[in-house]
Amino acid sequence: MRQLTFARNALILLCGPAGSGKSYFAQKFFRPSEIVSSDYCREMIADDPTIQTVSPDAFELMIRIIEYRLKWNRLTVADATHLTPAYRKPLRELAAKHGRPIYLVLFETDLAGCRKHNAARTRRVEDHIIESQMEKFQRVKDQIAEENYEKVFVLHPDEIDALKVSFQKKESTNP
Repeated sequence: MRQLTFARNALILLCGPAGSGKSYFAQKFFRPSEIVSSDYCREMIADDPTIQTVSPDAFELMIRIIEYRLKWNRLTVADATHLTPAYRKPLRELAAKHGRPIYLVLFETDLAGCRKHNAARTRRVEDHIIESQMEKFQRVKDQIAEENYEKVFVLHPDEIDALKVSFQKKESTNP
């Protein structure tokens, strides 16, 4: 059984296209209060997680919530696609500002797998969006070597159910 170990006060960025297993992974291993989701932030603002026009405000809200959680030394899982450096950079900066370790979990899958998982979801993403996200995801793998993470984990969706997640002692006690 594969085990992923995180610091108890970490920021964990999930990265992958729609249908790659990010939200399933988050819900399986983390408490609801530990997960900060872009979909949830869109829903908080517009009563519907599919309304993409509110995404700039939703990401601003998401970053603000993450900042408060890091300030108070709380484990935080950022559940969004995180497919561009521009979306990952402010979160890396927040982790550094608050002295928290940051991990990246890449959900390695193929287009067929994303489409299959997407078809089984209640809220589906359009095929052309998943295709665009897959193209961006292929570039992510080249970019992350230049970014600073405590550790990068690469997961395949079929591994999630057999995983074990554990936590190390908190690395910082402030505040």
